[in-house]
Amino acid sequence: MPELKSKYERFRQKVNVLIYGTGTKAGRLFDLILLGLILLSVLLVMMETVTEFDLKYHSYLVLLEWIITVLFTIEYILRIISINKPRKYMSSFYGIIDLLAILPMYLSIFFMGASILAVVRSLRLLRLFKILNHPQFTSQSLQLNKAIKASKGKIIVFIYFVLISTIIIGSIMYLVEGKESGFTSIPASIYWTIVTLTTVGYGDISPETPLGQFIASFVMILGYGIIAVPTGIVSAEIAKRSHDKVSIHKKPCTECGIEDYPDNANFCPHCGHSFDTK
Repeated sequence: MPELKSKYERFRQKVNVLIYGTGTKAGRLFDLILLGLILLSVLLVMMETVTEFDLKYHSYLVLLEWIITVLFTIEYILRIISINKPRKYMSSFYGIIDLLAILPMYLSIFFMGASILAVVRSLRLLRLFKILNHPQFTSQSLQLNKAIKASKGKIIVFIYFVLISTIIIGSIMYLVEGKESGFTSIPASIYWTIVTLTTVGYGDISPETPLGQFIASFVMILGYGIIAVPTGIVSAEIAKRSHDKVSIHKKPCTECGIEDYPDNANFCPHCGHSFDTK
């Protein structure tokens, strides 16, 4: 029994290095093969919806989808048994996505058309960022994430303002145009306002009176400004953080080489070397 246990532990270690060891050659090769299978599976699901292609190659498509599903199932099981805390992985974002990636084909046995839900596998492509674990990608991602979080309050206030504006403009358009022009209700008028404000302009509802057309023109122009505001808010935060990041960088410490320390620092926070040049 101890020998069997030791063999199992060695197996778990090898699988762990293969699946989670993105820094190893075998681990990177495994991830690249996995990404290729994910892309192939998503492509198969997409092609299954093309009637002419599906009629000609339906049996081959189903066979390939089942092969990929079985491979994903084996991979999911190996991920669980190769770590010390499987429940943590199973309840994590990637763990849930991995589970959802294999369920559709099994559900298709009981529910017709459930296999189409396999497109959720495309979410597994997010693993690409873990594979491309380059410092540049990581720092840029963190910078963008911090900028969005810092802008959250302003963006929420802005969206609230836009919602109130659409309700007011929609109500005015309902009064100005009326049912004769297609503005049959305030919700329908709000729908028109949102479509016009976002510059989509489906054209299924359009104002006919001069006043309504004037308001519509104002809403269209306003739409361009509204689109620019969230972008400007986030861009300003990114620029601010980039400036702050640059401002705290001085000459490298002569003792340890660290470059990131506050402007008013008298000693190196890493090695304690004095910055006093007197």
